[in-house]
Amino acid sequence: MIKNYIISNSHRYASRWLVLAIDVLLISVAFILSYLIRFNLTWNFETDNLWLQLPIVALIGALSFLITGSYKGVVRHTGVRDVYNIFNAICVSSIFTIFMVIFNRQLGILVDFTIPLSIIIIHSLIGFIALTASRYVFKSLFHSFVRKFSVTRNVLIYGAGEAGILTYNALTSHSASDKRVFGYIDDDNKKVGKSINGVRVYGTEILNRDFMQRNDIDEIIVSINNIEQHRLREIVEGLVDFQVQVKIVPPVEDWINGELKLSQIKQVQIEDLLNRTPINIRKSRVSNELKDQVIMVTGGAGSIGSEIVRQIANYDYKALIIIDQAESPLYDLQQELKQNGFHNFVPIVADIRDKNRMNSFFQEHQPNIVFHAAAYKHVPLMEYNAYEAIKINVAGTKVLADLALTHKVDKFVFVSTDKAVNPTNVMGATKRIAEMYISCMHQEHRTKFITTRFGNVLGSNGSVIPLFRRQIENGGPLTVTHKEITRYFMTIPEASQLVLEAAAMGKGGEIFIFDMGESVKIFDLARNMIKLSGLRYPDDIDIKITGLRPGEKLYEELLANGENTLPTYHKKIMISKVRELDYALVRSKIDELCISNMFFNGDTVRLMKEIVPEYVSHNSEFCKLDSNGNEVALPEPGKEIKAQRRTVYEAYMRSTQSPENKH
Repeated sequence: MIKNYIISNSHRYASRWLVLAIDVLLISVAFILSYLIRFNLTWNFETDNLWLQLPIVALIGALSFLITGSYKGVVRHTGVRDVYNIFNAICVSSIFTIFMVIFNRQLGILVDFTIPLSIIIIHSLIGFIALTASRYVFKSLFHSFVRKFSVTRNVLIYGAGEAGILTYNALTSHSASDKRVFGYIDDDNKKVGKSINGVRVYGTEILNRDFMQRNDIDEIIVSINNIEQHRLREIVEGLVDFQVQVKIVPPVEDWINGELKLSQIKQVQIEDLLNRTPINIRKSRVSNELKDQVIMVTGGAGSIGSEIVRQIANYDYKALIIIDQAESPLYDLQQELKQNGFHNFVPIVADIRDKNRMNSFFQEHQPNIVFHAAAYKHVPLMEYNAYEAIKINVAGTKVLADLALTHKVDKFVFVSTDKAVNPTNVMGATKRIAEMYISCMHQEHRTKFITTRFGNVLGSNGSVIPLFRRQIENGGPLTVTHKEITRYFMTIPEASQLVLEAAAMGKGGEIFIFDMGESVKIFDLARNMIKLSGLRYPDDIDIKITGLRPGEKLYEELLANGENTLPTYHKKIMISKVRELDYALVRSKIDELCISNMFFNGDTVRLMKEIVPEYVSHNSEFCKLDSNGNEVALPEPGKEIKAQRRTVYEAYMRSTQSPENKH
C-alpha cells in the first residue's frame, strides 16, 4: 500500500509557497549561524540585537525570493538554472540588507539595527550553501525514495564523453524514469576504472553475456557524438546478441531547445543501421534548375513522389503541380505542406492514363519539368494483373511522354527501378519497356528525357521493413521468401535528392544509376530486427521461409547485360551506357503492346518478351513462354496473330491520330 501511495503521488509537486517558507526559514537559521561563526561559536554578542535584526533580514530575504522567483522551481528537478536563481536571490538580499543598514544609520530609525559587513558576507555564503544543498538533498532523497518502491531497469551508457554524461542527467533527472545507470562503457583506457557522477566507467571487455546476466542489464544506450554510420553498425551488431534493448541518443542538433529529453532516447531501428553516410548534393545547381519553373510531379502522394515534392517545396519554383489518383495520401500531403508554410502548389486527383484530362493540365499549367514517379510497383500483384501493369507503367508513361513532347516540356524525368534490369517479372518488364519508350521519345530532340534507376527505398509503402515490424508486433513468425535473397536499400530522402540532382545534370537520353552501396541479405535483416526488439531468434520469434514469389529474383541488378557506366561529378550517380535500340521498331512494338492490352489481348506478355529479349520469367505461369526457362528464343508469331495485331493497330491509329499529335 505504501508503494502504491508513493508511486501515485510521485508526480505531485510541493507548493511554491511551502518552498518559499522553507527558504525563509533556512536564511533565518543561516543568519543566526553567521553570528555564531563571527564570534567563534560563542554567544559573546548582544542577542537582543540579533532578535531585532532577524525578522527584518527574513523579510528582506522573502522579498528577494519573490523578486527573483527562485522559489518557483520544481525542487525534484533542480538544475544549474535553479542554482543561478538562488545566487541572484542571495545577492539581491545582501544588497537590500546593506542599503537598509546605511539608510538606518542616516535616519536613525532603529537604534540597534547595525549589522556588521562581516556578518552580511558570512550570512550570504551560508544562505547560498544552505538553499542549494537543501534542494539537492531533497532531490536525492526523493529519487531514492521513489525508486526504492518502484521497479528499475539497469542501464549501461555506451560512451563516457559529454553526450554520455548528458544522457545520464536526462535519465536521472526525470522522475518518471524507471532506469538506473549501472555504468558507462568506453574504449578510452584513460577513462576506464574511473567514476563519473558516482558511476563506474568500464572497458569494452565487459561486453559479454555473463556480465549482462550477472548484473541484470536490461538496456544499453549508445551515446556518442557524431558517430560514423559504420561504427554505429559495428557497436549495435555486437550488442544485439546479449538479449538487451539497444537504444540510441539522437544527434545534438535534434535535441529540443539544446537539451536532451528522455523521450528522445529511442530504440535502435533497423533503418539506423542501413542508413548510409548523408549525401551532399549541389543545391545551387538544383536551385538554378528549378528556379521560376513550373514543375509537375506524377505519383506525388507516393513514397518517392511525396519526398520529391517536399524537397522541391524548399526551392524557388514558380508553381508545383502534384498529381495522384490516391485521394487520402494526396490530402495528407496537402495538409502537411500547408502546415509547413508552403502554398504555391496545386494538388490534383487524376489518373495519368486519362490522356484528355492530362492534356488539359498540360495546357493549363504549361509545365517546364515533369517528374514521373507514378507506377504500380508490387511484383507479385502485378504478376497476376499484367493488364493493369501495362496500362499504368507503359501506357501511362507513354501518355505523359507524348504530352511532354506536344507541349514542349524542357525536361522529363522518369523514375525507374532496378527491377527493370534483366527483368524476371511483369512489373520489371513494364518499367524496362517504359525506359525504352523514353529513349525513343528523346530521339525527337525536343524534350530532354532522363531516366533514373535505383533499388528499394527504406520505409516505402509495402516494403519489407514495415512488414517485418508488423509481424514482430503480432508475435511472428517473420516471413522471408528465400534464405539467400538480397536487396539494395536506399533512404527515401537520399533517393529523392539524387533524382533532383540527376535532373539538374541531365542533358537528355541518359539512364542515371544510383550507387546503392552493398546489398543486404533479407534473412540477416529479419534476424537483426528480432534482436533489436529485445527478443531472441528463434526462441521468441522464428523466421519462416515461404519460397520465392512469382517473378521474384534472388539478387537485384542495376545494369543490364551489355551495359556499363560512366562517372559523373557526383560519386553516387553514374550514367549507364545502354545498348543501341532500333527506335522505330521498338516504338511500333510498344504502340502495339498498348493497343493489344486495351483490347484485353491475352498475348501481351509474349509481346513484352519480344520487346525485352532479356525478360525471362521466374517462378511464374509465364515461364511457359520462355525456352527452357533460361533463354528467351520465342518462335515468330503465326501469320494469324500477326494479321490480327496489324488490323487492330491500324484501326486504332486511324481512329485516334490527330494532326496535333503528329511529330
